Amino acid sequence: MRQHKGMRPQDIVILLKIVVLGSQEWQFQDLARSLYISGAEVSESLHRSSFAGLVDPTRKKVHRVSLSEFLKFGFSYVFPQSPGPLTRGMATAHSHPLLKNHVISSTAYVWPDFEGNDYGQAIEPLYPNQVKAAKEDPKLYDALAMLDAIRVGKVREKKFAFDYLSNLLLNEPSREYNKD
Repeated sequence: MRQHKGMRPQDIVILLKIVVLGSQEWQFQDLARSLYISGAEVSESLHRSSFAGLVDPTRKKVHRVSLSEFLKFGFSYVFPQSPGPLTRGMATAHSHPLLKNHVISSTAYVWPDFEGNDYGQAIEPLYPNQVKAAKEDPKLYDALAMLDAIRVGKVREKKFAFDYLSNLLLNEPSREYNKD
């Protein structure tokens, strides 16, 4: 039996990718290609998530309530983040369009990306190719930006982000989340 050495940040991204895929059929290699992660890493990640009780034993179905509880109560402690230097990048946390119109802030947060259109304090992505994956999947981008709001936000941003993620994970009727 393989030893469990704890969750890694990309594990959460992989779980959220499965959630945003919804009922769409997928294989490990599909996740690997869309997230720019090796197939072996996807397999190992889902093994860790299974051991942690975040996916079923087939490693195909996310335990959404468990993931929601982890995101609310543990995520910011396990994967903390402090904003870094100013850089060009892709908007995240309260600078993301979902939160931008609900939060007034003079500070902007971005994932570093030389091709980005935004400028702000750097937030380290959960894994190196996260920006590439987020550019190709708007729903995943929204979810990952909300994770950053949980990691670095104030109470109001954290509540909005968690409400958004709860709605995504648990399909709870909630407020409209639009970018207008």
